Amino acid sequence: MNSKILTKGEVDLKTGQPLHRRIPPEANILFVLIGIALVFELLGWFFVGQSFLMNQQRLTIMILQVSVIGIIAVGVTQVIITGGIDLSSGSVVGMTAMFSASFAQASTWPRALYPSLTDMPFFVPIAVGIAIGLLAGFINGQLIARTKIPPFIATLGMMVTARGISKWYTKGQPVSGLSEDFIFIGTGIAPVVVFLVVAIIFHIALRYTRYGKFTYAIGANVQAARVSGINVEAHLIKVYAIAGMLAGLAGVVTAARAQTAQAGMGVMYELDAIAAAVIGGTSLAGGAGRITGTVIGTIILGVMTSGFTFLRVDAYYQEIIKGMIIVTAVVADVYRQKKRKV
Repeated sequence: MNSKILTKGEVDLKTGQPLHRRIPPEANILFVLIGIALVFELLGWFFVGQSFLMNQQRLTIMILQVSVIGIIAVGVTQVIITGGIDLSSGSVVGMTAMFSASFAQASTWPRALYPSLTDMPFFVPIAVGIAIGLLAGFINGQLIARTKIPPFIATLGMMVTARGISKWYTKGQPVSGLSEDFIFIGTGIAPVVVFLVVAIIFHIALRYTRYGKFTYAIGANVQAARVSGINVEAHLIKVYAIAGMLAGLAGVVTAARAQTAQAGMGVMYELDAIAAAVIGGTSLAGGAGRITGTVIGTIILGVMTSGFTFLRVDAYYQEIIKGMIIVTAVVADVYRQKKRKV
């Protein structure tokens, strides 16, 4: 008989010891976020003589900076939950930024890429960027699901290809002169709103729909998922296509924020997105992870970047520390996996 019979008093009837409610994994990550923020607050008063948390402008800039990474990280999280990886998202951001911006140029710009397609409605360049990202993700999914190429290799190939297309598209020239209607999506709190809406949609999808159940099932045990009737290949294509679509949306927001598009946009974004997901509790072994954790992980990265800049830490030191934190998060994930198996 199971000795842990729950009662209203949360007491084990056999041992008489109180039972403790299970703390959601996001709570631990949230405590880490609060701890990091408080450390920067104390260091700020000690070394700079200013408050880190009480500066509204600094916090606003920080949230805006991480919103694009957050959009990508939502898609990357779903890929990692299936047991895969996506190294192409940063390059897809650069590619989609170039394509969407070329359809968002105003007629007053003298060097429009498509002079006959200027002053397009704002939803046209947005749709172009999302569609190209969706296509890139779909190709990733097809390669992985149909040819059985490891996700690392397939998405690495897309990473190089997308970056090459970005440079070829305008022969390395930036795309400028964007219309005010298009720029709106990157101004003010619009990027943050887009990030939160995306996060809410896919939090619900992963937690409460069949799509989410299939995603977790494939990551936990692909053979068991296939035996249970899940079309694993079709679902993987869907997951990678969604990740590409979100990278495309991030590319649109990036171009709108910068009010221009360059082939070099999105460099290293894929690693930041993976880091946000892993720091947020998504297991690289697959089968575990939540969008809420990824959101907190994204904010942690933003706090770290903003805090280091606030303390005037050199950029190369920032990269070293960030790398150490990512490795620590992966080691912690490996430890959690071993603990579950015991």
